[in-house]
Amino acid sequence: MSLLKGKNILVTGVLTDSSIAFHIAKLAQEQGANVVLTGFGKGLSLTTRISARLPEQAPVIELDVTNTDHLANLSTEIKKHVPHLDGVVHSIGFAPQAALGGNFLNTAWEDVAIAVHTSTFSFKSLAMATRDLFPESGASIVGLTFDATVAWPKYDWMGVAKAGLESASRYLARDLGKDNVRVNLIAAGPIGTMAAKSIPGFQEFESVWNARSPLHWDISDPEPAARGAIALLSDWFPKTTGEIIHVDGGVHAIGG
Repeated sequence: MSLLKGKNILVTGVLTDSSIAFHIAKLAQEQGANVVLTGFGKGLSLTTRISARLPEQAPVIELDVTNTDHLANLSTEIKKHVPHLDGVVHSIGFAPQAALGGNFLNTAWEDVAIAVHTSTFSFKSLAMATRDLFPESGASIVGLTFDATVAWPKYDWMGVAKAGLESASRYLARDLGKDNVRVNLIAAGPIGTMAAKSIPGFQEFESVWNARSPLHWDISDPEPAARGAIALLSDWFPKTTGEIIHVDGGVHAIGG
């Protein structure tokens, strides 16, 4: 049985084949979906190159989620490849180095604003830019987060941005529910992606998971988180929205 047979899925944030987003796109195709990717700037060529490593090379659309022109044209660009969307994956996050690494008390608003715009507000922006492509039967929007209920070492303003993302997902679930659009997040444990390795002190996350995870956690394996996203994109969670599904080996449930 193919969980996503005939569905059209937009996946953002594919830069390397080690990313959760890449594995979501790969599994989506394997489960019968038509996949469209986005990339922008210097990363656009990377996304196009990585697309060739999927089971079927997917079309790539240029999208900077902080660019209002890109957002305004997104629906038109997507329609060049698929007539509608059944699912959208938000795998986008960025914070300047000044907003990470233990500099929380000294980070300037300009750097915080970039982190919040790119990592938090873009979730709403992407939802609104694709909203007219959702069929009356409904759709699923899935985002990726990193547990924002606690303060992590060196994560600083990205942690704040993720907390905003988690709150924004609940408000989107509230306001898009009338259109039968489900909005959920996957809270993944640490994965050794390009984005993660750019976080100063990332190795400290690995030591926390090795010590606290009830289930064995493999920092090099993004597929468990990707499988969670595929499940949320499918019809098997028809009445689940505003939820955060933890795929972290159980660390979120275990005290220090």
